[in-house]
Amino acid sequence: MLMTQNERRLYLINELLKERNEDCEIPDDEKSQKNLLRSLMNIRQPLPVSSDFLQIQDEYLQEVNRERGCIDVCDLESVKEIVGSSPTMTKNVIPVLDTGISKKLYLWQGDITTLKVDAIVNAANSQLLGCFAPLHACIDNCIHTFAGIQLRLTCNELMKKQGHEEGTGLCKITPAFNLPSRYVLHTVGPIIYTSVSPREKLLLENCYKNCLETASQNQLESVAFCCISTGVFRFPQDLAAQIAVETVEKWLSENPASSVKKVVFNVFGNKDLEIYKKVFGL
Repeated sequence: MLMTQNERRLYLINELLKERNEDCEIPDDEKSQKNLLRSLMNIRQPLPVSSDFLQIQDEYLQEVNRERGCIDVCDLESVKEIVGSSPTMTKNVIPVLDTGISKKLYLWQGDITTLKVDAIVNAANSQLLGCFAPLHACIDNCIHTFAGIQLRLTCNELMKKQGHEEGTGLCKITPAFNLPSRYVLHTVGPIIYTSVSPREKLLLENCYKNCLETASQNQLESVAFCCISTGVFRFPQDLAAQIAVETVEKWLSENPASSVKKVVFNVFGNKDLEIYKKVFGL
């Protein structure tokens, strides 16, 4: 029987509450229901789940993501034609420079979870299980929310097999499940407690290099990087952008036979947009 989005949402909420042995009043309005469902998904531990739940969750999230809209990395070739065409795009899709390595580089402002690309990069924590804080605005939370609970389950299997927390600067690849992208590249950036040391600069470089290496090993052609470590990990935004661009340009120049043909630097806020524009001389 075909379910409406409202019926799917209520089913998922009730199943997650039942799983937690909790009984609470479900709000009537759509926004509150969406927030409750997201919160329950955010705090859910990586436990087994029924195939019925996954099917209905996938149907729900695929419709949610369809409504949110997506932008195809292929459309970045004709950027001026699509600016403002998606409600999830804020303002800017900018191809940088026109010659050499820079033909492969793009600066894009928008929500990375709406980008149809071979892989998006997640700024993960060392547990690699996503953000457990309900409704948190970090990229880790957003990626896990719109991918579905399979992402946490898959990451948990990787971590159980590894037997220890993920090291800073390394990379793991997983399917993206319900996201428009095909894969997610998970990397743990350095945390800054006081000033930035040479070691922390090197670790941030490693995040970009190891993501590109992983993408190349898996024959991926397009990768979208978020601003790794610049949020709650407190890496200075200006320096992080400079390291990001220089590291990617160097890696591409040293690996001309790589499968990677397009690298997108994704920014969300206007401050990061201006910083990257400055790095690129735009």
